Amino acid sequence: MIPKDFALASALELSDFLAGVERRAFKQALFAVRDEDDALDIVQDAMFKLSEKYGAKPAAELPLLFQRILQNTIRDHYRRRKVRSTWTTLLSAFSSDDDDSDPLESLPTPAESGFGSPHASLEQSQLIAIIEKELNKLPLRQREAFLLRYWQEMDVAETAAAMGCSEGSVKTHCSRATHTLAAALKARGIELP
Repeated sequence: MIPKDFALASALELSDFLAGVERRAFKQALFAVRDEDDALDIVQDAMFKLSEKYGAKPAAELPLLFQRILQNTIRDHYRRRKVRSTWTTLLSAFSSDDDDSDPLESLPTPAESGFGSPHASLEQSQLIAIIEKELNKLPLRQREAFLLRYWQEMDVAETAAAMGCSEGSVKTHCSRATHTLAAALKARGIELP
C-alpha cells in the first residue's frame, strides 16, 4: 500500500503543475539560450518528457523532476547547437553566401508590467529589464543556481538536486551571483533594500 504523502499525481494535478510552471520555465530557458523559439521548444520538450516518463510519480516529486529535466534539456540544446555549428562552419567553407542575422531578433522580450501607477509600472519594468540584462551576463551555473533558488523558490537541497551538485556549490554560486548582481545594480545607481 502506498502512504498518503506518496500518492501518485492525477492527470489533473499534472496538468495544473505544468500550467503553473510554464511561464517561469520559459523565462528560465530564455535566460539560458537567449532565443524565444528555442526556449519554447525546450520547455515543451521538458513538459513532454515529464508527462511521458514521470507522470505517474507522486505530485510532490514533480517540481524537482521537472527542474532536472528542464536543465538536462537545456544542456542537450547546447550540445546539439555545438555540433550543428561545427558542421555549419565546416560546410560554410564550400558556400559563398553570407548569412546575415537580424540583430533585432536577439533583443530580450519586454518585461511584464505590474499593477499600480504608470510611473511605478515603468520603474518596475525598467528595473526588471536591467536585472534580466545583468542575469544574462552571469556564468551559466551562477545564473542557474540564482534562478532556481530565488525565482523558483527552491531551497538549497532541492536546488542542489536539480543542478546535480553539492549544497555547498549551490551556496557558492548563489552568493557569487547575488554579489555580482548587487554590484552591477549599485554601479547603475540602484540600491535594493
